[in-house]
Amino acid sequence: MKVRMCCTGLRNLLQGLSFGAKYYSKHNPPQTVCPYSKIAPKKCHILGCSKSTCTHRTAPPGSILPCRFFSCKQEGTKVLSKRKQNTSIVTSDLLHKSLLKSEQKNWNNISPTYKAVTKRIKEKLEELHNMYTLNSRSPRIRFGENVYFEENGCIFLAKADDGEGNAKILFSIEDLGFSDAFIQRIRISPDQRYMAISLKSENSEEATCIIMKLGHLPVVEKVIPSVFSFEWAANDVLYYTAQKNLKSQNVFRTTFTYHEHTKLVYTEQDARFFVDLYCTKDRRFLTINSNSKTASEVWLVDCRHPFESPALVQARTTGLIYHIEHRKDQLYILTTYGEPAEYKLMKAPVASSGKENWQLVYALERKTKLVDFEMFSDDCIMFLKNAGHLYLNVISFVSHSVQSIKLPTWACEFELESHPEHTTSTCYFQLSSPVHPPKRFAYSFKENNLIEQAVQEVPIITNCHTTRLLAKSKDETLVPITVFHNKNSKELHRRPLLVHVYGAYGIDLNMSFKEEKLMLIEEGWILAYCHVRGGGEQGLSWHRDGCQHNKLKGLHDLRACIMLLHQVGFSQPKHTALAAASAGGVLAGALCNTDPALLRAMVLQAPFVDVLNTMMKTHLPLTIEEQEEWGNPLEDEKCMKYIKSYCPYQNIKPQCYPSVFITAYENDERVPLTGILQYVQKLRKAALDHASRTSKKAAGPLFKLE
Repeated sequence: MKVRMCCTGLRNLLQGLSFGAKYYSKHNPPQTVCPYSKIAPKKCHILGCSKSTCTHRTAPPGSILPCRFFSCKQEGTKVLSKRKQNTSIVTSDLLHKSLLKSEQKNWNNISPTYKAVTKRIKEKLEELHNMYTLNSRSPRIRFGENVYFEENGCIFLAKADDGEGNAKILFSIEDLGFSDAFIQRIRISPDQRYMAISLKSENSEEATCIIMKLGHLPVVEKVIPSVFSFEWAANDVLYYTAQKNLKSQNVFRTTFTYHEHTKLVYTEQDARFFVDLYCTKDRRFLTINSNSKTASEVWLVDCRHPFESPALVQARTTGLIYHIEHRKDQLYILTTYGEPAEYKLMKAPVASSGKENWQLVYALERKTKLVDFEMFSDDCIMFLKNAGHLYLNVISFVSHSVQSIKLPTWACEFELESHPEHTTSTCYFQLSSPVHPPKRFAYSFKENNLIEQAVQEVPIITNCHTTRLLAKSKDETLVPITVFHNKNSKELHRRPLLVHVYGAYGIDLNMSFKEEKLMLIEEGWILAYCHVRGGGEQGLSWHRDGCQHNKLKGLHDLRACIMLLHQVGFSQPKHTALAAASAGGVLAGALCNTDPALLRAMVLQAPFVDVLNTMMKTHLPLTIEEQEEWGNPLEDEKCMKYIKSYCPYQNIKPQCYPSVFITAYENDERVPLTGILQYVQKLRKAALDHASRTSKKAAGPLFKLE
């Protein structure tokens, strides 16, 4: 079976730094890099274990863009003295360069083998990219009669009734010398005199904020480096958070009228907490949100008095997560407060905001995931997921009723468009799936109905069938699986199967549209997405059941899913590949150790494969906050033994492994290349030891990529 590795653009998910329902899909949209983006990429190395060697190359723009949530450094648990650290760094650097040089040589020898297939894949992806991606459009931001939108690195201003043909360019990345960056976030001041933009390069974890003074000739007013989030509290008052070493813990306020002045207004002292900003929909309050994975604390800045000190809503309490909206002098609170510990909508007076005054407005049903939430003047909309199906609930504050709206059965992902005016009568959003390009929909509050928008002609996918299954795990828990395949495919048990898994941080599998997934469907592949515990597909309890001392449940879920797929006739082990990125590498690597016979190949993108050694190093920037996901092996011996029982790197043993294909960034702050090289080295040695012990000639190489 040929395992084809095509150019993939994964979302740069910042959700690993958010800890509740107020997702960055709304307030800080994750970026999806197209296969042929103009953005200069970070150097990417591809490690394909082939003929007991490890291949390497530098990837083209838009190749593997892994979502990364943690650091994975070298082995060892002892914090060295400065002199010993320097010696260790030099030794490690030499080892790293030696391994890298060896892999480069190996790839140069083997890469001509894949020239033809690479050319064919590229041509097909270009065709699909032109057909679908170029027909899509970026979200529009409407302020009264003005519409702001971004296309091809430029920000435009158009009149709502004048069409976009006469749009005016307000900002251009290339004109300001930021050609290697992309636009991450746009915020317009309330009076539309200023525009704040964050630019981010693939070579950096930190963004740069550009403040433009709008007018007949827009000019750059200020440049702020190393910014994570920002919001306008008033016409000329901007709050922003500074990011350093993968953390955001300081909030600043800067002004632009008369004398420019910047002041520190909030500092988070707890390393487990990450700070971001958000403005309530009615722009009454700016919220300073300090979140860990298990607790929240929100401070309010009154936008009518932006220079006054922030006011605390509710002090942080372990297990209590909450987020704030505002309507008519009432705080509306999305929170886990009360039983069961799932999200509920509650309310309280602004003047008495403590949890003892919170009153229930609406509670989610069991095993329901709150995907997003949007507040309007008289209603709010909850985007929900249950058993893989998306739907929305419209809560009326006037009639005190709840209207449930079913969404198309093929929909797996949605993106909520920006609605700066909370008095609008229509909510716009886009729906997609891995094989269905985004379609725009609108919900009308006045008409109380869902409308499909036909803004631009997009080819309709008619030959793809969507199936949803439930696999029974080891403890009898039913685990959802979403399957896509070509309706015209015959003998599905003979078709190649690509299985996807993640299962960490309460984050759902990424199921947004990608041209390469559609290409696989057209070529007869079956795509399966396993929504195992540890992810967030069935609510907060689904995450809790798969983290810390429950991590093995995610492994049991994955095994059950793959076995069910084979049992019902979707492919068979010799035609099955498993794909995972970042923390998904834990479960994928663990399954590769425990059940290698279930797979023929495994594709890992910047994988986290050594949980134990990483969590023993508290000097790494994210280790402390990651303890709420993986546990603390330094202080808990049982935790150490438990992590060691499933950690991919720790459990490599001599046996016949599936083919393995790995990608990693050379200068990645979260998942360094050296750790992955060590994993590949140990995996290769185990496979060779197995071959030596069995003294049998293999029909083909133990590791290969065709």
